[in-house]
Amino acid sequence: MFEALTNRLSSVFDGLTGRGALTEADVDAALREVRLALIEADVSLPVIKDFLAKVREKAIGADVLRSVTPGQQIVKIVHDALVEMLGAESEGLSLNVVPPAVIMMIGLQGSGKTTSTAKIALRLTNREKKKVLMASLDTRRPAAQEQLKVLGEQTGVATLPIIAGQAPADIARRALQAAKLSGYDVLMLDTAGRLHIDEALMAEIAQIRDLSTPAETLLVADSLSGQDAINVAKTFKERIGISGIVLTRIDGDGRGGAALSMRQVTGAPIKLLGTGEKIDALEDFHPRRIAGRILGQGDVVSLVEKAAETVDQEKAEALAKKMQKGQFDLDDLAEQLRQMRRMGGMQGIMGMLPGVAKAKDQLAAAGMDDKMLKRQEAIILSMTKQERRNPDVLNGSRRKRIAKGSGVDVSEVNKLMKMHRTMADVMKKMGKGKGLMSALFGGRTPPMPGGGGGLPGLGGGGLGGAGMQLPPGMKLPPGFGGKR
Repeated sequence: MFEALTNRLSSVFDGLTGRGALTEADVDAALREVRLALIEADVSLPVIKDFLAKVREKAIGADVLRSVTPGQQIVKIVHDALVEMLGAESEGLSLNVVPPAVIMMIGLQGSGKTTSTAKIALRLTNREKKKVLMASLDTRRPAAQEQLKVLGEQTGVATLPIIAGQAPADIARRALQAAKLSGYDVLMLDTAGRLHIDEALMAEIAQIRDLSTPAETLLVADSLSGQDAINVAKTFKERIGISGIVLTRIDGDGRGGAALSMRQVTGAPIKLLGTGEKIDALEDFHPRRIAGRILGQGDVVSLVEKAAETVDQEKAEALAKKMQKGQFDLDDLAEQLRQMRRMGGMQGIMGMLPGVAKAKDQLAAAGMDDKMLKRQEAIILSMTKQERRNPDVLNGSRRKRIAKGSGVDVSEVNKLMKMHRTMADVMKKMGKGKGLMSALFGGRTPPMPGGGGGLPGLGGGGLGGAGMQLPPGMKLPPGFGGKR
């Protein structure tokens, strides 16, 4: 997410922060590069013009140009302007109405409405403990209603029974009645879409809006469509009215133009981000955290939140007890590799750590990516129970057999064993062993999977040492070190 923009802006700001005094001409030259970076990111031109005007006004002030660190001051000004552009504060779903609270999902066909409906329903069920009913009003797209039914079965969220031949408005009325009678907290209406906006679509959605009076009208937009998504958002805002935006396929969007433009163009906040195909791949939209990611400052808070959701508490505590005894076998390593993949993989984790954006690209170029994590897990799974629990028995002939069984060279097996040895030594020295994630955030720089060195640019001292502190009240899950 935002990789291209992050790389361009990083090179611009490296030039500023590496110098002493700055002139107005230096600032203007840097802002020209920022302008080109935003254009390449497909940000709306009026948004770019307004953004640069605000940044320049503050950046050429005497207090900035004459300060001891003018380059860093300008980076902060850009960060604050990005936060303002993105919406300043995170805005969640507003469901404080008499139940059932209706969430109406709108957008073009193919934007990801049905999948997003199921993702939000699952999120409300698991996080908010809401009783949710989903209903598909899409009678035009073949098997649209069946798709939502299948997603409901996969997630355990109730769906309205399908009655063939009913019009969308009639389905909405039936859904409202069913939700009221059965005591549902939330009713999600998945409306129909088109390949492009037309009058029939607008009239249908307006009719459903009027009879259901939704608490939230969420526009689902494909971030990969760039300027098209922005134009669609403007039209829906003017014709229907929207309370928030769900941006999908954000994980494949290296530019970020839609995300950076939506709030300014429509006035409606981005509330959720679809970050992948998995049914739980949904994130809250936090402007400050996103601005930090764009400027390569990381997003440790989101990483900790993701860890809290994905870390198996019992396994983490059991592993901690083993490490207190100096034990760390290959089964433990395999579990740590799975944990990294659940948290977004190596690239996902590094993208949220401050100061390692450049190292992330270097590691990817060297083949140290999520595929490598899977290969390493395959190597471990090709071992016997005895070999996983007692790695010292792995002689040459055993390593050849394991390499053949996992489809890799013996050198890959040797690298894995070297990594395990290094990690086991680190865990023993830590005194209170808390897993790979503890090494990642604790007072030591961990060895990288694949046998490489530590994470470049990541100092000791836990989250505080990385220049980040957790918000008051947030606790780290088992398996994490650092300050609380």
